[in-house]
Amino acid sequence: MKTVAMVLFPEFLLLDMAGPMEVFSIANRYLALEKHYQISTVGTQHGVIQASNGVRVMADAHLEQVAGSHDLLLVPGGPGAYDNKHQPLVDWLLSAREQAGCIGSICTGAFILGEAGLLDDHRVTTHWHYTERLIKRFPKAIVETDQIYINDRNLLTSGGVTAGIDLALAIVAQDHGKKVAQDVAKVLLVLMKRQGGQAQFSPLMAAVAPNETAVTRVQNYVLEHLDESFSVERMASMANMSARHFARLFSREVQMTPMEFLQNARIDRARSLLEISDLPLKTVAYRSGFGSVRHMRFLFGEKLGLTPSQYREQFS
Repeated sequence: MKTVAMVLFPEFLLLDMAGPMEVFSIANRYLALEKHYQISTVGTQHGVIQASNGVRVMADAHLEQVAGSHDLLLVPGGPGAYDNKHQPLVDWLLSAREQAGCIGSICTGAFILGEAGLLDDHRVTTHWHYTERLIKRFPKAIVETDQIYINDRNLLTSGGVTAGIDLALAIVAQDHGKKVAQDVAKVLLVLMKRQGGQAQFSPLMAAVAPNETAVTRVQNYVLEHLDESFSVERMASMANMSARHFARLFSREVQMTPMEFLQNARIDRARSLLEISDLPLKTVAYRSGFGSVRHMRFLFGEKLGLTPSQYREQFS
């Protein structure tokens, strides 16, 4: 019997807890009694703990009452994970990791693992909206931005919210085989393995900075005329600069090259058109500046792991 414990703290995200716990609970329906997952919750405070959506949960035990080891310790995300300090929990995790088989996080629960130093020198991920913050706060972590979940030397991390279900399904498949995990996925009406990574949910390009500079003027013009042809030389001439100086300045201000900006802007424009319209792919490609459906399809596959048609089917 494998023991799984979920740590709860004020302002945790309820779905981060409920999703993985349901996976393990449903898996028990298909397993012999001696192979069941023994599921429990551990609270950072006594009594009721309120989730970020207002739902109140009573943990099975307080940190101080938990004795012995767990095969798997999971930390959910939520506003309480990245906005608050959790020194008692951090201290407990540092002690528990010596006995736990695996320690993992769902979504922004990675920030709590980071506070405990558990992310250092490990490949990790979190919700796409918080990857930059995770990189800045924990520079020793090797943060990957497009993974749904990662298992690096028994440290488990997952992307945002429902990615905790993907992570739990992967654990069930590893423990009891793919067939059991597939049966659980069918009950939950989710895919055993979803297509693409987190990039399909996140914009590839950040908003243009509000202050007006030569670079932002070029950015705004490009965004308004994506169906036109652009090169670094053309963009540089619009800014009255040499191509070399413009490219260097652009990369410093925008954190990507001019052509990367152009490519990402075109993909984001195409994604928007695929989501809100029934326009033919040829028209979407033209209005986004790709020139051809073939080129658009290639870049979608490279950046998002989906074809434009698959993207439209999943997100429109």
